[in-house]
Amino acid sequence: MKKLSIMLFITFMVTACSLGGPTPTEQVAIQAPEISATPTQPNPTATPVPPTETATATFTPTATAPYPLEGFGPNNFPSDVNPLTGLFVANRRVLDKRPVAVKINIVPRTGTRPPWGLSNADIVFDYYQNNGYSRFHTIFYGEDANLAGSIRSARFPDHFLIRMYKSIFAYGSADPLINERLFGSEYSDRLVLEGGGSGLCPPNDQAPLCRFDPQGYAFLLGGTSEIHAYAQNQGVDDNRQNLDGMYFNAEIPTAGQTAKKINVSYSRDSYALWEYDLSSEKYLRSQDDSFDQGEGETFAPLIDRNNNEQISADNVVVLLMEHSYYRKPPAEIVEILVSGSGPAYAFRDGKVYEVRWNIPGPDRVLYLTDQDGTPFPYKPGNTWYQVIGQSSSISEPEEDSWRFEFLTP
Repeated sequence: MKKLSIMLFITFMVTACSLGGPTPTEQVAIQAPEISATPTQPNPTATPVPPTETATATFTPTATAPYPLEGFGPNNFPSDVNPLTGLFVANRRVLDKRPVAVKINIVPRTGTRPPWGLSNADIVFDYYQNNGYSRFHTIFYGEDANLAGSIRSARFPDHFLIRMYKSIFAYGSADPLINERLFGSEYSDRLVLEGGGSGLCPPNDQAPLCRFDPQGYAFLLGGTSEIHAYAQNQGVDDNRQNLDGMYFNAEIPTAGQTAKKINVSYSRDSYALWEYDLSSEKYLRSQDDSFDQGEGETFAPLIDRNNNEQISADNVVVLLMEHSYYRKPPAEIVEILVSGSGPAYAFRDGKVYEVRWNIPGPDRVLYLTDQDGTPFPYKPGNTWYQVIGQSSSISEPEEDSWRFEFLTP
């Protein structure tokens, strides 16, 4: 199976070069940043969408009322409750397989945005990659995404996350040092790269990753159901995994303080804003709209190109994790220690709670506890993790607004 993954990787390098898409490895991208730190224009109002013949069947999760007073988790989840969201699914068969993780990029602003499929994800990890920018490790389990992307290259933290969530991982190559770690792992048969079939959108079970090329962008996209089908065709074990660990309760914890805004800045050209929306009772995501030249940050709603709706989250959790340089700039590679435990800030229902994140083993999902070790309840729904360094700047709350500013190691 490792030979199969390596053959796909070689096919991907040839295909990517011929299509004018991202470079086959991130060696060049690291030596020369993927985008320059200069202001860019807002996204065009009308963006073409790739053709789709039929919509992929999905199962819409619902927080069926009344939600149990005791909540669900951290173990013994009913067979029709998603252990990554605490939500019921309409058909429990959707949970009888592994999660699919997709590496999604939103840089640069022009062309790459809006992304595809983020609103279907159960969990998203947003973490620093290099050159001042972050990238998303996006986990799909309870719902499929007809299209997810645009897909770009992997980083070292993905190694931890694939193990934690026992996922099938779709990505667009990586620096040779990173690929060496991924292909040398026990999960190498679950790596999906470009190759096979026509490679043109829409995706299919022979070519689960495809190319969409409006105005010469050559986006790499994927369909999560097609990724499952492809993996199964290649003999990958795609059965239900033990994903216990998270605890969900619809009741709002009594402690905490009001928190309506969460500002997370990775650099003057990469920053995000979450704002609590009373009508939906969710946090809505806005993204950097220009390079901050000292005149202040500007934002635009981050939209999902699949449904034209703003990205939202029931839980936003800021994780403070140890960052270090595996290779220093200008060709930087950052290592993030995604294991053990550490401080975190959990935002739900317009409130913030100082908690701790915990990863008790390499194959255990991340969960939260109060300071005394009691399980902290996630709100039933999706979760976005904002990963920052332990030396990052955290501003005292001002008018119910929190600011987290990432600082390099």
